[in-house]
Amino acid sequence: MAELGLNDHHQNEVVSYMRFARSKRGLRLKTVDSCFQDLKDSRLVEETFTVDEVTDMLDGLQTVVHSEVESELINTAYTNVLLLRQIFSQAEKWYLKLQTDISELENRDLLEQVAEFEKAEFSTSNKKPSSELIKPKLTPLHDGASELLNKEIARLQEENEKLKSRLKTIEVQATSALDEKSKLEKALRDLQIVQGDQKFDTIQDISELENTVASLKCQFEKTLHDTTASQKTLEENLVSTKHNLLRVQDQLAMAEKELEKKFQQTAAYRNMKEILTKKNEQIKELRKKLSKYEPDD
Repeated sequence: MAELGLNDHHQNEVVSYMRFARSKRGLRLKTVDSCFQDLKDSRLVEETFTVDEVTDMLDGLQTVVHSEVESELINTAYTNVLLLRQIFSQAEKWYLKLQTDISELENRDLLEQVAEFEKAEFSTSNKKPSSELIKPKLTPLHDGASELLNKEIARLQEENEKLKSRLKTIEVQATSALDEKSKLEKALRDLQIVQGDQKFDTIQDISELENTVASLKCQFEKTLHDTTASQKTLEENLVSTKHNLLRVQDQLAMAEKELEKKFQQTAAYRNMKEILTKKNEQIKELRKKLSKYEPDD
């Protein structure tokens, strides 16, 4: 049996409409036949007719046939509109928007396919329509509606599963982000503790340097005020003091390099550098003061 590419339910609906169309077409053909028969019975009573009489009869027949055909075409168009209205109304109840392709209505291949389908369906003149094909109207709450609902439920369930999977992925990512945040916070606390220890060590080193400088200053003052010592002793003390100063400067330079290396990435680095700079300035001042007491060459 020829097929139209539809499911059984929809194909049965098409057969029902074609049966209706064939019935209407048969009635109109009988009407046209009756027009010709009426002409034969009412006008063709003589053996010979003039040209004007034949023309008049044909014109009358043409008018009647034209009216019948026009009425049938109009009725067919209106019938198709009503059929489309039923289909579209049923679709709108389920919030669907249907579309039609008018160009396909003149597709010869499809028209021939429909003709073959009609021929196969109505080849037996006594074929009776089944009770399934006789329906007074479309019913959206039967098998078609259930199938549509099942499809929509399946689609929603599939979308729900996708959303659950996505939510699970997001939860894993969020947990990973929280763990990473905790690790970073712990690393930051450890770094702050290390920086605090480094800052404490730096303060101790500076205090020791300050004590050393203060002790040397006391020695310098004592040496300068010792008027009973000889020139040689004074010179020796001065030389010794210079050596101590150089050694202290070397220690300060080494300490400064070590501190710069140690604290170059800490927040207290700049403050320490400024403190060391000030101490160097103090040592320079001491050197200037000592230079006043050095013997002239």
